[in-house]
Amino acid sequence: MPDVLSESTSDAESAPQPNGLDTEADDNSMQAYYRLQQELLVITLVLTGVIFIAVSVFYDLNTACNYSIGACVGLVYLRMLSKDVEAIGVSRQRPRSFTRFALLIALVVVASQWHQLHVLPIFLGFLTYKATLVVYTVRTVLQS
Repeated sequence: MPDVLSESTSDAESAPQPNGLDTEADDNSMQAYYRLQQELLVITLVLTGVIFIAVSVFYDLNTACNYSIGACVGLVYLRMLSKDVEAIGVSRQRPRSFTRFALLIALVVVASQWHQLHVLPIFLGFLTYKATLVVYTVRTVLQS
């Protein structure tokens, strides 16, 4: 008799959820997403440091600081983007792209109005997260 109970219990645990979602698969996919998110942030930080050092060697410190301001805003943008992607998986809503776009617009407006800031290094610093995606993609392709 106990064998029948244990078999029915294990069948119930491995059966798919009534709403069609497998919670274990969802947990695994979210864990993979969090690892990817963490990896992209680390790659962005490493690229920011390397590029900051290169810019400070070849240009003046003011240009390197402008680059780092843009890179920091790019990190915030990447974080906002990852939160929006995470929300898509949970609530099935459209992402709030306007707030992220407003962040870029505000950065360029502040850079153009403040005389110590230069638009081009700040914008290129902002695009560092794009370089992160290229590095990640190339590394993934070369590994497979």
